[in-house]
Amino acid sequence: MRVLGIETSCDETAAAVVTVEEATGQRPRGRILSDVVHTQAAVHARFGGVVPELASRDHLQRGLPVLDQALREAGTELRALDGLAVTSGPGLVGALLVGVQMAKSLSVATGLPLAKVNHLEGHLLAVLLDDAAPSPPWLALVVSGGHTSLYEVREVGRYRLLGHTLDDAAG
Repeated sequence: MRVLGIETSCDETAAAVVTVEEATGQRPRGRILSDVVHTQAAVHARFGGVVPELASRDHLQRGLPVLDQALREAGTELRALDGLAVTSGPGLVGALLVGVQMAKSLSVATGLPLAKVNHLEGHLLAVLLDDAAPSPPWLALVVSGGHTSLYEVREVGRYRLLGHTLDDAAG
């Protein structure tokens, strides 16, 4: 199965093409065929932090070129995909809307199924792309945006928040 993922939850416009192969043992195997990220660091630098309206506008401008580049780098086309995935939250509402609308539009235009992905769950499960990934349960430290959280991952879909920072991200 070949899937195009779209991420616009904050200040980076990203797209990746991944394959998910038949399960070997307890979990499927995946490979990253392309991973394209456009950062908005320069856009927000003079403000000392992310400006949500500017982030959304930049996603609108950069979204399609990032998607095109991800498909090119993966050596594939939309019609050769089996599905689409998009970050649906948490994140900046306007930024998320841009990515979700891109994904929905592609889904309607191509007939490809669309899966909505929780941003934090994506962080928790990214380790599964590694051949040496742990078997559940494991601990996951998520440092994303302005927060840090420690989770127990019991299995896919079952997580327990053990604690989080009260004011800022660790580091």
